[in-house]
Amino acid sequence: MDTTQEQLLKAYLEAILRKNETLNLTTIRSLDEGMLLHVEDSLAALDELAAAPEGRLADLGSGGGFPGVPLAVTSERDVLLVDSTKKKIDAVLTITEELGIKGVAGFAGRIEELALEQPESFAVATARALAPLPSLLELACPLLQMGGQLIAYKSAHAEEEMERAQSLEEKLGMKLVSTRELMLSDGVTPRCVYVFEKVAEPQVKLPRRSGMAQKRPYA
Repeated sequence: MDTTQEQLLKAYLEAILRKNETLNLTTIRSLDEGMLLHVEDSLAALDELAAAPEGRLADLGSGGGFPGVPLAVTSERDVLLVDSTKKKIDAVLTITEELGIKGVAGFAGRIEELALEQPESFAVATARALAPLPSLLELACPLLQMGGQLIAYKSAHAEEEMERAQSLEEKLGMKLVSTRELMLSDGVTPRCVYVFEKVAEPQVKLPRRSGMAQKRPYA
C-alpha cells in the first residue's frame, strides 16, 4: 500500500465512522482501532488476492465495505459489495463516490439471490466474519467461475471449521489450496486466511433457499 492509497483508505474509514453515528456500520469507534482491525485486517489477504485468477471480486457480507473497499483501492480489481441491508450498501457507495474510489459497485440482497442473478460470474469471493467455513463454501461455490477462489478471513486458526469444510470438498466442488496464519501489527491480534478453489461442479444443486447454508449447513 502506497502513501496515496493509505490516505484514501484513512479518509474512507473516517467517513464510515462519521456515518456510523446514524447507521450501524461497525462496532469500532476510533480511527486507530479501525485502521488496525478494518483496514490492515482487510489487506492481510493481499498476497492471496494477487495469486488468485484475474477478474471480478464479490465481497460477501460486506457491511461497512471491509475487506472489499480496501482491496479495490490496493488491487485495482472491480469489486461488488454484497450485503442484505440496502442502507449499508447505499451509504458505502455514497462514500466511495464522494472520495473518487473507482471499481466499486453494490448488491443489496442475499448472497443466494446474487448467485441466481449472476451465476459463476466472479473470479474471487471474499468473506470476513460472516459464517463458518462450511457455509462459506456453499455460498461462494455458485458465484465462482471454474478455478475461482474463495478467500476466507478468520480471527484465528479454525481447525474444527476447516475439518468440516474439507469433508464437504467433493460435494461442493471446492478444494483447500492454502492456509496462512499471521499476526496484525499490534503483535497480539492473530488472523488466518484460508483459500479454497472451485475445482468441479457441485454434486448438489446450488444455491439452496436463502439462509439454508447458515441454518442447516451440509454435514
